[in-house]
Amino acid sequence: MPERVAVLAPMVSELRPVVKAFQLTAAPQAGDAKRHTGRVGTLDIVATMTGIGMRPATEATERVLAAEHVDHVMVVGIAGGVGASIRVGEVLVPDVVVDGPSGAEYRPADLHGVTRRGRLVSSDDFQVEDDELAELEAAGVIALDMETAAVAAVCERHGCTWSVVRAISDMANDHPIGDAVMNLAKPTEAPTSPASSSTR
Repeated sequence: MPERVAVLAPMVSELRPVVKAFQLTAAPQAGDAKRHTGRVGTLDIVATMTGIGMRPATEATERVLAAEHVDHVMVVGIAGGVGASIRVGEVLVPDVVVDGPSGAEYRPADLHGVTRRGRLVSSDDFQVEDDELAELEAAGVIALDMETAAVAAVCERHGCTWSVVRAISDMANDHPIGDAVMNLAKPTEAPTSPASSSTR
């Protein structure tokens, strides 16, 4: 079992629930103002943001693995659903993560008691046309995001196990993307630690 886990979330709105649920404390360090730490059971947790997109995710994961000496990396956040087998609000733990541009495939570590299913494709393409979505669905793809494959690639280069949990926030064939989803991306807003929250 891993002893130190890094939780990576692309956006503040995705990191904030982790900070709250795990009661993490802000612990910024050089180059990482969004860093939070704490302990859950026997695990030491460090959580931070990657930023949105494949390159920021790559850079953030490299930085975390260099600085934190973690045993396992977990990617969390939202994703766009693909096809009829998944619905908004469902939580997805994919069986395979695919790098959209290269086609490289990565398999996350098992999470105890959780069944993995479907394929998650990661790329910087924010909008996907209907004919492309049909092809993806036919290939077993049930969700899209913009970071997980990049994180997986870095972890596998460094020999670090990884996993991913994504909640379906919208369907990828919703054009245009709804305001509620777009408003989640506010990179300048900082998450609040439970200890310093006035509303907790």
